[in-house]
Amino acid sequence: MNLLIRQTPCLRGRVFLPASKSYSIRSFLVAACGGHSVIIHPSDCDDARVALKVARFLGARVKKIAENTWDVQGGTVARKAAHVDVRESGTVLRFLLPLLAAQGRRITVTGQGTLLGRPNKQLAEALRARGVILKGVGPKESVPITLSGGCFRGGKINIDGTVSSQFVSALCIACPQLPEDTRLSVKGRRMVSVDYIEMTRLVLAQAGVTIRKQKERTFLICGGQRFRGLKRFLIPSDYGLAAFLIAAGLLTDSPLELAGHFDRKFIQADGKILEFLKRMGVSIQLTARTLSWRPPGVLRGGDFSLKDCPDLVPVMAVLALFAQGRTRLKDIKHARVKESNRITDLRQELSKAGARLLETADTLTIVPQAQYKKNITLDPRHDHRLAMAFCVLGLKIGATVQDIGCVSKSYPGFVRDFKSVGASIKKSR
Repeated sequence: MNLLIRQTPCLRGRVFLPASKSYSIRSFLVAACGGHSVIIHPSDCDDARVALKVARFLGARVKKIAENTWDVQGGTVARKAAHVDVRESGTVLRFLLPLLAAQGRRITVTGQGTLLGRPNKQLAEALRARGVILKGVGPKESVPITLSGGCFRGGKINIDGTVSSQFVSALCIACPQLPEDTRLSVKGRRMVSVDYIEMTRLVLAQAGVTIRKQKERTFLICGGQRFRGLKRFLIPSDYGLAAFLIAAGLLTDSPLELAGHFDRKFIQADGKILEFLKRMGVSIQLTARTLSWRPPGVLRGGDFSLKDCPDLVPVMAVLALFAQGRTRLKDIKHARVKESNRITDLRQELSKAGARLLETADTLTIVPQAQYKKNITLDPRHDHRLAMAFCVLGLKIGATVQDIGCVSKSYPGFVRDFKSVGASIKKSR
């Protein structure tokens, strides 16, 4: 299914933001590890639904008790099966592998679509070093991945942190369940997406589990910890998804308001969008329930490090097309191993509009042009964040965005919400 977006001069209205995908996944999987949890307002995106299914697979009793409210009793009997399918969720895959190893499971984990070919080598090597027998496909150890025995032991674990913080978070969730203490050391020249690790620690703390940060890259994880459940846990709204609606409002100079649950206690890596926008000249107003902004006369370009928030690369690139002065998005090498290569694919697609983008291994520089080609067709390469960014661009120049259904990975209601604020859109085959 394609989405035709016509140039839209102005938007107006209010959108209730979806919940954080990252917190939703973490809450379901941590809740499955033990104790009683009531999870309120989780995301209904594809990846969160996979996490809910996997929580049941791991042995949790899960039932819906009210509108978008789930009761989870963790630590019951795990389901016996020869394989489990995590569909396209890289986060669920990586969190699941150490949990299955801790349960001593012999099982094959399968996946689909964009998950095929994504790297898991660093996590697989760390697990093998601690006694787990597992093997993935090819040099990247992609899915399907088979666990065929061994005993997952604590102790000293080294993990490469240059590709994904999900490997670190995965071990932080599983290792407290091992009998032994674990000293987890993150290796590599540059540790990426550190805020996601802090998100994991916050959810674990909510369940009564402590991950002690001894140094910048060293964590002490005591074994034999009891997961006490998340109690009543309200999932915060997703800043990364808010970014697309904010960008839509800015590029059309429109007075939108976003409603949701904004709790400063629960850090989000994509919350850096607010900092970036302030540097671009945008005045942000944030309360516990609303997010609004006052656009500048002209957006300002600049240098932005997205080391900890690679998911913001597509929306920042689209905003930069209409900023004053060039914009350099740096420290983004790890954005190449997301659902798409978010550097090369983004450059290639935006160049169809006559955009000038300069790519290196670790940066993307956007040089604004006086005019762009109109009514172009853009292929998001089955990447939900590219698709939503291209829809925002379509408000300015008109565009047909192919494969719009891929947005369900993180924001199933995106097209509905986009239309509700006045975007001129039409679905087509």
